[in-house]
This record gives sequence, C-alpha cells and structure tokens, in this order.
Amino acid sequence: MEGSVSFRFLVGAIFLGIFVGCGCSLENAADSATAVYIVTLKKAHFNEELNLKNQYHSRNGGSQRVNRFDKPSNISHIDRMNGSYVSQMHDSLLRRVLRGEKYLKVYSYHYLINGFAVLVTPQQAFKLARRREVSNIVLDFSVKTATTHTPQFLGLPRGAWAQEGGYETAGVGIVIGFIDTGIDPTHPSFNDKSPKQTYPVPEHFSGICEVTLDFPSGSCNRKLVGARHFAASAITRGIFNATKDFASPFDGDGHGTHTASIAAGNHGVPVIVAGHDFGNASGMAPHSHIAVYKALYKSFGGFAADVVAAIDQAAQDGVDIINLSITPNRRPPGLATFFNPIDMALLSAVKAGIFVVQAAGNTGPSPKSVASFSPWIFSVGASTHDRVYSNSILLGNNITISGVGLAPGTDDMYMLVSAIHALNDTAAKDMYVSECQDASKFNHTLVQGNLLICSYSIRFVLGLSTIKQASETAMNLSAAGVVFAMDPFVISYQLNPVPMRLPGIIIPSPDDSKILLQYYNSSLEKDETTRKIVKFGAVACILGGIKPNFSLSAPKVMFYSARGPDPEDNSVDNADILKPNLVAPGNSIWAAWSSRGAESIEFQGENFAMMSGTSMAAPHIAGLAALIKQKFPTFSPAAIGSALSTTASQHNKYGGPILAQRAYANPDSNQSPATPFDMGSGFVNATAALDPGLIFDTSYNDYTAFLCGINGSAPVLLNYTGDSCGVSTMNGADLNMPSITISKLNQSRKVQRMLTNIAGNETYIVGWGAPNGVSVKVTPKRFFVASGQQQILNVFLNATMNSTTPSFGRIGLVGNSGHVVNIPLSVIVKISYHSTNS
Repeated sequence: MEGSVSFRFLVGAIFLGIFVGCGCSLENAADSATAVYIVTLKKAHFNEELNLKNQYHSRNGGSQRVNRFDKPSNISHIDRMNGSYVSQMHDSLLRRVLRGEKYLKVYSYHYLINGFAVLVTPQQAFKLARRREVSNIVLDFSVKTATTHTPQFLGLPRGAWAQEGGYETAGVGIVIGFIDTGIDPTHPSFNDKSPKQTYPVPEHFSGICEVTLDFPSGSCNRKLVGARHFAASAITRGIFNATKDFASPFDGDGHGTHTASIAAGNHGVPVIVAGHDFGNASGMAPHSHIAVYKALYKSFGGFAADVVAAIDQAAQDGVDIINLSITPNRRPPGLATFFNPIDMALLSAVKAGIFVVQAAGNTGPSPKSVASFSPWIFSVGASTHDRVYSNSILLGNNITISGVGLAPGTDDMYMLVSAIHALNDTAAKDMYVSECQDASKFNHTLVQGNLLICSYSIRFVLGLSTIKQASETAMNLSAAGVVFAMDPFVISYQLNPVPMRLPGIIIPSPDDSKILLQYYNSSLEKDETTRKIVKFGAVACILGGIKPNFSLSAPKVMFYSARGPDPEDNSVDNADILKPNLVAPGNSIWAAWSSRGAESIEFQGENFAMMSGTSMAAPHIAGLAALIKQKFPTFSPAAIGSALSTTASQHNKYGGPILAQRAYANPDSNQSPATPFDMGSGFVNATAALDPGLIFDTSYNDYTAFLCGINGSAPVLLNYTGDSCGVSTMNGADLNMPSITISKLNQSRKVQRMLTNIAGNETYIVGWGAPNGVSVKVTPKRFFVASGQQQILNVFLNATMNSTTPSFGRIGLVGNSGHVVNIPLSVIVKISYHSTNS
C-alpha cells in the first residue's frame, strides 16, 4: 500500500509454495500445524457433475442455463443455484477425503475458478492433492496493498469529458470494482446527490451492500452500489483485529478510499486540509459507479485466499473494471510468473469481459523490478504531473534553502530558536527532545513569537515521531512557525509534502540543514564566562507552500516506479511482454481519505490526503478505461488496453522526451530519457484514447495459446482453466499486443500484428526507428483500411550485432484523418548472423 511519511512500498504476496497434482512435496512435511490452502479442482470433473445437475434441473422445468461468459453481467437464478451446488460439491469432497478429521472450509470459489480455500494440516493437504478431482494446491500467501489537478493535466475538461457530454455524464453506466482496504461511505466524494443528474444503478450489476455496525444501512447508494469484505483466511490465523481492521467494508486504513476517489470520485468536492483550501477534487470518471471488495487490512495486509474470493465475487456481481494495488514482493515460483492463483483468477475475469488494472509496483528503479507480470493485466507505472508544491526559507544572510511542506509562509523575518536551546529544567534527560513532540519540555517565553527549529530524525521515518505532533507543539508554544532540519543520519530520504496549520518547512537535505544550523550557531551570542546564550541572532522568513507551481518538465517517471523487462520466471529468462504498459500520474496525488484512516499519521482526521505510488497511478487508468468502455461498450479488455497504449505520449509538456529518474538518492540529478522498460508505451493521453483509430485485439484463446507455448505448461494450464493445449509455438511476441518485445533475437525474426479500424475509412503511412543493433522492415509501408476492416502488419527484425544490452525503437502509423498509432519496439539480447558464423 502506497503512502506513510514518504512512500508505502508495495510489499505484496509471499509465495510459499505451489504443489501441482500428486507431485507435491507435502508428503515429507514434518510440521502438523494447520494452514490455509487454495485447492483448485479439475474443470473436466467439475463440468461433468455440473452438467448432470443442470440436466436434472432442466428436466424438472428449469430454464436453460446460459454460459456465464456470454454476458459479463448479472448472474441468473440458475447461476446462484449452481453456486450453491458447487459449494455442496466441495463440502462432499472434503468429507470423503478427510473423513472424521477436523478441517475448516474458508471459501468456495465457483464463478471464475472451481475450487476452495481450506484450513488443514500439511498431511491433510497431501491427501487432497492425491485425489483425481484435485488439479493443484497452493499454500495461501500474504499480500499487502502496493486529486485536484490531474484531470486538468490530462486534458479531461476540454477533451475526454467534453466528448462524453461533460463531467456530468463521464462514466455513466460503468461499474469499477476496487479490491483494496475498503471505503468510507460518508465521504462527499461518494454521495449520489448530484443536482444535475441522477445515478441509475446499472442493470447488469447484481452486487450487494453488507450491513454492519461500522457500515450501517444506507451506506451504499446509487454511486456506491456494492460493498463487501473478505477476511476469512486472516480470521482462521487469529490475526484479525475487529477493532482496528473493521469486520465490514469500512476503510480503517485510508488507501481504498483514496484509490476509489481517484478513479470515480464525484466532481467538484472541496479539498480542505489543515485549514487550507487546495481546490476541488474529481475522479477521472466522476459519474461512474463504485463497488468495493475489501480484502486488505491496516494491521496485517491480506491473503491470497481472500483476494481470490474478492475477484471471484466482483466478476459474479458484474463489474466492468477491476482495480488492484496488490503485487508480490518476490516473483512467484514455479514454471512461470503468470501461473499463480491471483493472475489466473484475473485471466478468467478477462474472459468474462472485465478490464483489469494493476499497479506495477514500487520497487524501482532497478531493471526487472516490475511486479505485475501477465499480458492480460494492464500494469501501470507512476509519473509526476505538472503541479508541484514547494516552499523555501530565506535566511538572514541572504541564503535561500528549498524544502517541502504544505504550509503557509511568514509575513516577515522572525528569530530562529533551536529546540535544544529552548528547554525547561524537566527536559534535560530526554534524548529525543529536539524532535519537538512534547510542548511541556520547552520554555514558552523563549519560543513564543519565534521560529522553532526541530530535528527530523529516523524516528519520523519509523512513525515514532510525527510532523503533526511537532506542529502542535509549536502552536501550543505560540511559535511563529516551525523549521525541521534533517538529521545527518537520515540519508537520501524522499519526503512527500506534509500539511501544517502554521508556517513551516521541512529541509529534506542534510547538507542544506547543515547550512541552516551553521548560520544559526554562528549568530548566537554567549556569555564568555558561563557560555550561556544571551542572544539569538539568526533570523529567517518562510516562503509558503500552499500555492502550487507548475512544471514544464512533467511528466517524468518516478524513481520508485517498477521497471521492465518482464521476468518470465525466477531464473534469468525474460518474457516477450512489455511491462509496464504505460505510466500515469502517481506522485503527490490529492484524493479522498477515510475519516478513520490510520495509514498516514500526518493526515489523520483529514478528509483528503496527498499520497504517492503506483497505487495512485493505477486508478487513474481504471477511471479513464471507464470512459473508453462508456464510448465503446463492445470493446474487449484488450481493445481498451490498446486504445490507451497506442495513443500514449512520449513527450513532456515542453515537447522534450519524457525523463525517468534512475536513483533513489537525488533522483532529479540522476535521470535520462525514459525507455519502454520505464514507461511502457508512454504517458497516458486521455483524449486521444477515446479516438484511437486502429486497435490491436487479443482474445482469451490467444492468452491460453501463449501460455501453452511455455515449455511444460500444458498440465498447469489444464489444472487452472480446464483448457487443453494443442501444439503451440506461440510466445509473447506473437500475441497481438500494441507493442513488440523480443527478449532474444537470434539472427532474424518475423512478427505480425492485426490491426482493426474502428474509425472511418483511412489511409495510413508507416514509419519506424530501429533499435540499436537491429535492422527493421515493416510491410506494407502504406495501406488503406475501410471502417470495421482489418489490416495485417508484417515486421521483420534482423540482428546486426551481438549485444546483451536492451535497445529500443518505435513503429509509427499516421493516418490521413489525423490518427497516430505508436508501437514500441524492445529487443534485449541480439545475436547476429555473421558473428555466429565466424
């Protein structure tokens, strides 16, 4: 989950082991302690029993059951009956296998996958794994969760919103499902009392709203149309704290409320934080609907069994889009990164027509750090936007030092007084007194009307001390303001702006803090005999950080945003898949905050919070995808992803290349032009995505053919999906994606792409720039394609040198009606023909 003092890094799922069929390693398990296992049953066996049951129902006057994947919408009465029957079938299997033994079934999964989660011993899990009905068993693993101006920065008011009839109708009829930490239903970002238009609940959505003491009747409305929570796996472990975590959809963290409002929060909600007005907030699709599936919690994160249950329920309810801020903290073990319970459940969701958005992860900037792997998932990295909050302090010696802090400035020069020089007699033994956490430690007379200097130590990073408490100390002492000097032991720590009610500044650089303290100490006058301070001579003026500045260098890829190439497995192999897919605003994002949100101490009790991370970038895309789905209701998930990708920008507001930060320390001093492994196809262009001209479509069958092309994958895919593999030589580069990535170009390669024209008749001219060490030829160089028709593009790549350094190029298609389609090219290993012969 993103956030805390600086950035909450996505920690994600700890994959503890996967056991396929009877080849699992449970037999020798010595530990008899119980644990939760996710058990998947073979689809063939499942279908046989289900068909018999449906035939019986039909013979007895029931209606014919419709394939649930024909329409990703309301489940029928038959579907509900089947769900109950499947649950009974799971119970029957457990009774037969574990006859007379103790166990606890946690969930039955029956919509996207056929399986269940069960609390058993390793020995009992081994018994289950040996049954012919069981395809595989996975030991449950833990997971953790990985805006006033961004609509303007993305051009929505005059672009995408205007095309859809204005913000009043942006996203109408689209339901976005959030698998996160819940939601605060009392927040004005989620009410349905729009004076200009009603919120009719989409007919295709069938979700419900849980009612608890924390989430009373009336919490849901025509905007917030569904809310559930999933914590059974956590409860079986005895770690669920109902007081802190809320056994309801209510958000006790803040993260879920934040992400939901970024995507779909109401338009024009005032952002008042620490008494300061920061403008009005709006989601990307302010008239879309929200469905909440809480599976993550403040005190422990979450578990895969609960997340899969949430995904299964969201698909069954009929959501159109799923937004996830969950990533593994290390790559899944086994045959390929794609074969894990969460990704495979999401593959079935995509089959049902649901567009899936996931945060790429906050483990950048190192290569191969991306933590969202599968081609059917749209992975989003984080960038800046052009609004920047900064403040500075002007010293009496005319030196200006920059800093951070959402705080007002002072109207004049004021005397500087260090906390360690303003103590009363009771504070002498307090080693942390310089952090200004307790007003009773200080001499009120010395501080009153002056600027109090406090130390920002590692304890602030750990959450043991807070800016909020230090600010309250300064206010209680009637200080004119507060200045935080960075402790020299806190090196290269990146700070988010923090709200303060009184004038204040945090100096993030230890070197700059040293300059401040040298000036302060040199201005002190001391008694020559006693060495006591007789005069504080240093003065300063704080130049406030309430009003933002606007930067032409935006967007740029943030240092923490995870990077490609996409790892195919735990070895050195890379997948022929481009990750991330693109980048979106994720840094310093204002959005709604839960009234009981405890994740960020600095924003406790506030209605809005400023957070950073790829978790903030992903819901931007979820909201924009809702606008595309609204305009093109028949678009497949791949078509939505294509529209976002091919229209993405590769340039900043100034017209120069988008830059990527390359280091955690001093990131703005360590940056260079971004590559597709930094930003995917580029920075999202919301308006252009609504008129892409050409799209690249990819089906569920294409994804399964790709998985079948992985050596040894046939039994794994059969176990997860029930689909058999024929002879498949397809790899990632053969998928009809809006990018071409080749992890190993051995001499030469031909790649094809099928383009579909969703606009009017148009003639396109094709151009390209080849990656270094590769020659490229594309045919045809010019083509006419009628509306609704398709065109094949042939791309020939030849290695001209031996190299293991990734290189990048791009194919551009320019239509005579103004459509521009960009296809990034990425080649990692290159083996040339001539070098091989020699």
